[in-house]
Amino acid sequence: MAVISMKQLLEAGVHFGHQTRRWNPKMAKYIFTERNGIHVIDLQQTVKLADQAYDFMRDAAANDAVVLFVGTKKQAAEAVAEEAARAGQYFINHRWLGGTLTNWGTIQKRIARLKEIKRMEEEGTFDLLPKKEVALLNKQRARLEKFLGGIEDMPRIPDVMYVVDPHKEQIAVKEAKKLGIPVVAMVDTNADPDDIDVIIPANDDAIRAVKLITAKLADAIIEGRQGEDAVVEFETAAEADSIEEIVEVVEGDNA
Repeated sequence: MAVISMKQLLEAGVHFGHQTRRWNPKMAKYIFTERNGIHVIDLQQTVKLADQAYDFMRDAAANDAVVLFVGTKKQAAEAVAEEAARAGQYFINHRWLGGTLTNWGTIQKRIARLKEIKRMEEEGTFDLLPKKEVALLNKQRARLEKFLGGIEDMPRIPDVMYVVDPHKEQIAVKEAKKLGIPVVAMVDTNADPDDIDVIIPANDDAIRAVKLITAKLADAIIEGRQGEDAVVEFETAAEADSIEEIVEVVEGDNA
């Protein structure tokens, strides 16, 4: 039984790709058709590949993998933070800082600084400092939390990275590949799938689509760590969704 049904994918708009003029030809095999200048993703493949991504993430989590969720576009930021936290994992949902993975030692120093500032406030040190200095420390903390708060407690370089929109997050993907970190990603019709280890063909511009896929992968991590009973029951996947039904829905949506 599929972990995500065709109905769920359609309702979330996962099938809508980019304008045909903005496509990456390497995504051709994941495209079902073109409608009114928009590529339509083959959801039968998405169902199958989402299953594979779920299994991959579940198995990684069962082996105590550290997973980093990455999605800095506004459509992804909230879901990435919420679902990573729900799964007990880590996230970056603002700008990716170059060297986050490949220069991990430097990043750790910045995280240590963030923790130091927090500790100063907790211990009452702020009360002993001039207001101007406290204001500067608060400003520094806010900036560090914005960019590094989601990985503040990450114990090591991640074992797996999940990415929403690898086209936008090219630097993050390149760093992961350089370090041999497998990448699971929502890949839209404008992206290059070559650097992605586990591909989920999907609309990465719709908030509902991002939430659906990201939440399901968080479920996989929870199952891997705690067992199937820990995962909120998902809607039963339809067994007889046909390609004709997809065409009907797609044409209706694009009319």
